[in-house]
Amino acid sequence: MAIRWKPYLRDESHPIDIGELQPIERAWGVRLPETYKQLVCRYQGMAPEPCVFDVGEAEDVFNDLLTITPIEGRESYAVIRVHEVLAPHHLPPGIFPFGRTPGGEYLCFDFRNAPDTPGVVLVTGELSIHPVASSFQEFLEGLHDG
Repeated sequence: MAIRWKPYLRDESHPIDIGELQPIERAWGVRLPETYKQLVCRYQGMAPEPCVFDVGEAEDVFNDLLTITPIEGRESYAVIRVHEVLAPHHLPPGIFPFGRTPGGEYLCFDFRNAPDTPGVVLVTGELSIHPVASSFQEFLEGLHDG
């Protein structure tokens, strides 16, 4: 199923250059998946449709793709800011956010066991970590209607 991206934080798309991801990759010491880079450069701050994903036996919603460039007044939606907020609360090294759920949980890349092909996990408000997909591509392909 093809994913459509709808405005969420802004009324329209706000594309960025792929080079704007390099400071994040350097700061985190990772190489982000190419599929993610292409998507976030085009659709940062937007919402996917379909948006439902499976977490074990349950379902959740991919609400929005976090931004690379902070939006004034909405800095809490920027990946760097989210990581800065989560890290002091014992977020394990190798876990980096890319999306949010409506309930304030975060979709994250998990580089802990696969530095070249990170999995996708859901990090709850209590910082429990739940596997979602073995790759970002698998995650996108698993999105469905509720």
